[in-house]
Order: sequence, then C-alpha cells, then structure tokens
Amino acid sequence: MKKKLYTAIGLMSGTSMDGIDLSIISSDGYNEFTNILDDYYEYDKNLQDRLVKLRDLILTKKDFLQNSEKLRELERNLTLFHADAINQSLKKFKDPIDLIGFHGQTIFHNPHEKITNQLGDGKLLSQIVKKKVIYDFRQADIQNNGQGAPLTPIFHYILSKKISQKFNIKFPIGFLNIGGIANVTKVINGSDNFQNNLSAFDIGPGNCLIDEWVRNNSDKKFDKNGELSKIGKVDQLILNQAIDNFKIDSYSQSLDIKNFDVSFARGLSLEDGCATITDFTAYLIAEGLKYICQNNSITFLLCGGGRKNSNLVNRIKNYISNEKNITLEIIDSYNLNGDHIESQAFGFLAIRSFLNLPISFSTTTGCKEFTVGGKLVENF
Repeated sequence: MKKKLYTAIGLMSGTSMDGIDLSIISSDGYNEFTNILDDYYEYDKNLQDRLVKLRDLILTKKDFLQNSEKLRELERNLTLFHADAINQSLKKFKDPIDLIGFHGQTIFHNPHEKITNQLGDGKLLSQIVKKKVIYDFRQADIQNNGQGAPLTPIFHYILSKKISQKFNIKFPIGFLNIGGIANVTKVINGSDNFQNNLSAFDIGPGNCLIDEWVRNNSDKKFDKNGELSKIGKVDQLILNQAIDNFKIDSYSQSLDIKNFDVSFARGLSLEDGCATITDFTAYLIAEGLKYICQNNSITFLLCGGGRKNSNLVNRIKNYISNEKNITLEIIDSYNLNGDHIESQAFGFLAIRSFLNLPISFSTTTGCKEFTVGGKLVENF
C-alpha cells in the first residue's frame, strides 16, 4: 500500500550565520522524496552581526542567564525573518504545506552539559505563517545521551538509494558536508536496517575558521571560491604547530565552532593566514575521511558551502592523494543542489518526526537508542 505523501518546508540556518536556506519537498517520510523548490535568504548585516556577537558571548550555562533578555529579543527578530522568508517562497508555490521543519540558529551546543540552543520560536512562527511547525530537533537526542548531531544521515540514506539506482554507484556511499563544521556520513548498503547501515560523525572545522579569519581581518564575510587562500602562502611552521596542538582522539563527540579558534594564525597577513587556516581545515577533514574509510572504498559526495571553495577541496584531495580507496565528487553532478541538502533534510526530518519515526541512531549521534526528535506546535 502506497504511503501518504506530505509537503514540507525545511529551514536551515547554519553556523556560518549568513542566512537561511529554504527548501520545499514532498516525501512519505520513508523512501519517497521529491525536491520542489530551493531558495536562499541572506541575513541583513545588522542581524548577522548581532547573531555573531551574541554567539561569541555565550560560552557557559551562566552566560545564558546573563544574556537572556538579548536572546529573547534576537530570537523574535530571527523568527520574524524566517516567517518573511516562508511567505516570500509561498508566493511561488501555491499548493498546501503540511509541515515546516524549523532548525533555528545554533547559538550554543554542548552535549556534555546536555545543552543545545537553536534560536527560533516555533510557536511564534506557527502563529504567523499558520502552519504546523516542528522545531527543537536536537534536544531529545541529547537527553537520550546522544550528541545531538549530525541529524542529516537518515536523509543521506534516502539520497544514496536514489543516486545508486540512477547513476549505478556502488555502496558504501559517503556524504561530506562542509558547512561551518564538517561532518561525514557512510551508508553501507541500501537496506532499511538503519542501526547497522549508517555511521556518521563530525570530523572538524568546515568553513568556520576560514570565515572567522576573513571577517576579523577584512570587510568580507568569507573567502569566496578560495580566492584569498590561493593568493596566500602557507606558513608551514605555524601549520605544523596547529596540527600538533589539536588532536581529535575520538570521533564520538559532536563539535561546535567554539571548539576551535584562529589565534594560531595571529600575525599573518590576510592571505597567508587564510591559506594556513585552509590547509589546517583540509588536514583535519582528510584525517576524518581516512578514519571512516577504513577497509572500504567510498565515493564521497561533497555538499555544503565549503564545496565551492576550490582551494579547500584541492587541499583535501592533496592530503588524501595516497588513499586509493577515497573518491571525492561534487554532489551537484548527480542532479542535486549541494547548497540545500540540509534544508531539504529538515523538511524530511519534520515529516519523520510528525509520523513518530526516528531521526537519530546510536551509530549517527551516539544516543542510547533510536530517537524521535522535534516538537510539534500548531499555534493558529
């Protein structure tokens, strides 16, 4: 019997804090998936600056209490921005929307203290756009002793089946998402046994260090296409020291951009610092790929904004050049929009949450048992 199809909006505002990715999808929450529309809404400079400053202020649980008023005001403004984005996209898509998957903007993530905070008022959003909203996707996983991230592997699994069938790519299939943080997913085969079929974890910084360096040392927001790092020269001594001083001993812990900083590049020029930080980022990503590829030959599909940084991608390839079992390909080559995989994923996760289906597993977030995340609100 064919399962019911739902139409959902997925909203993703990543750790780069540049804006909102919005996708409209159709899915049954199981195996059927169709992408309908993708949009992007850039934050205005004032909103982005306030988000970045507040995130940088909050380093502990105590900081939440001290900045609670600022958080409430900014959460309202952020939610209004999301509502406006939804209404603009709905001018292009006239059919009914069943659900909205609202990720929100991550301000603080520390699973050790069982704290994760994504700014975004689901009740207010539901009231304004008059739709059912699923939000707060990570908290249930953290309460179940998980890391709260990454949550996209179950969606990667759906994509891997479609890609394997259409393009005849053999399993295992990997996904490398280079957002603010870089994470990987390995789909072992096309079976429905998720617990034994999926593995995923964060592997290091993605764009976060490069973005921070560029913001701090220029009037730009990021290193477009890796142009600054291409001009610069890697300071090998500083790079080697950074690599020696930062070790990821275990990939069982999720990462936050506050786990990293750019202080090791202090004193370098804009371009040389960018080149050195890009190489450091590439090294850590390459080490993560080597780890997940043990005893497997895997084609990794690159998604997220970092895939457009050609210098970063080339440096990753340089670090894995002796690994004959790792192939990197841009996901866009397979008729998918690499900018919107995560926003599509949160539309899909909203549908699964609504159907009371698990969105995270012990092999993806480390939770004790599979977890149905997300809170449903219908405030209209």
